[in-house]
Amino acid sequence: MNQATGSGRGRTTTPPDTAETGQDGTDPSDTGAEGTAHGGTGIRTPRTHVRRVIRRVTRPEPWKRGPVPAALALLLGLLMLLHARITDRGGLGSLVESLLPWCGLFVPVLLAVALWLRSASAVVALLLPVTVWLNLFGGLLVDKSHPGGDLTLVSHNVSADNPDPAGTARDLAASGAELLALEEITPRARSVYEKALATTYPYHTVLGTVGLWSRLPLSDTRPVDIETDYGPLAATKPADVKLAYNRALRATVTTDKGPLAVYVAHLGSVRVLPSSGFWTESRDRGAQALAEAVAAEPDQRVVLLGDLNGTTDDRAFAGLTARLHSAQETAGDGFGFSWPATFPVARIDQILVRGVRPDSSWVLPATGSDHLPVAARISW
Repeated sequence: MNQATGSGRGRTTTPPDTAETGQDGTDPSDTGAEGTAHGGTGIRTPRTHVRRVIRRVTRPEPWKRGPVPAALALLLGLLMLLHARITDRGGLGSLVESLLPWCGLFVPVLLAVALWLRSASAVVALLLPVTVWLNLFGGLLVDKSHPGGDLTLVSHNVSADNPDPAGTARDLAASGAELLALEEITPRARSVYEKALATTYPYHTVLGTVGLWSRLPLSDTRPVDIETDYGPLAATKPADVKLAYNRALRATVTTDKGPLAVYVAHLGSVRVLPSSGFWTESRDRGAQALAEAVAAEPDQRVVLLGDLNGTTDDRAFAGLTARLHSAQETAGDGFGFSWPATFPVARIDQILVRGVRPDSSWVLPATGSDHLPVAARISW
């Protein structure tokens, strides 16, 4: 330490370079010593924090860390952005699109990894999947329902293995719906549903495994061929045999504002098979046939209720979604997942409309089925 002596008194003088850099030679703006340079309080100013953040971000080290999470973030974003271009070989494209909303769960995981590694590149890369996910599904996070409506519609796959069909019927009747569509009705349970719903719904039709109950008059009811039987032998089966396992119908509902064409459908199941991957052949064939029937429908007001065994994001339903709009996407609150009832992960039960306005859409409480009932209120 340098000392200067004057007038017989010792005095310590701080060299100019030390005064500029601090006693330890560090830059006060980069350490806690900055507070001393501003009055000795040790308190950092907001400007200091900003400078420190800028210096840390502009250093090369944070951008070199975490190349793997950065690459995974970009791949996740591209997967969601280009999902329509994924091959459907082995049903891969349909499988990805059915679970597309769940891709968002990877974002917080990758963000946690990026923060743990202090990787600026990984954090910035996450902007792609976040932006794409919000663009695809952000609208579903907002409640778009509003009061009003002329008719309440309910659709429910009641399950062939339902242990309490009578209880399910009572729950559905209590929903207040004017129109009630049921799928997967077994011959044994049919009489149970007809008896339990007779008082609430004076009009109904059951064709094979699907049925429609209504408070309003029904007419022009007929089965819809969704090619459940396929191949050379299909044409050889008698009509009564086909009707026993028919899975789609069409009816006209008479309302005080004019006719409403109502379709009820239960498309073929999908399976994950080791030999062929995500098997969707029966469902896809039925979806195409149903889309053709809707396209040929002369009535302007159309409602489709049913278990389609797929989400509206699935490319297999492009023919339907080009002509009909999802009540849940238009007037719902949230994703409206309906299957499986114990822990719903996908909305495969749909209410699609044309020529009417959905006012609200929601999911009803569980019944004895492995599906949740879905409901919507529409108006003219």
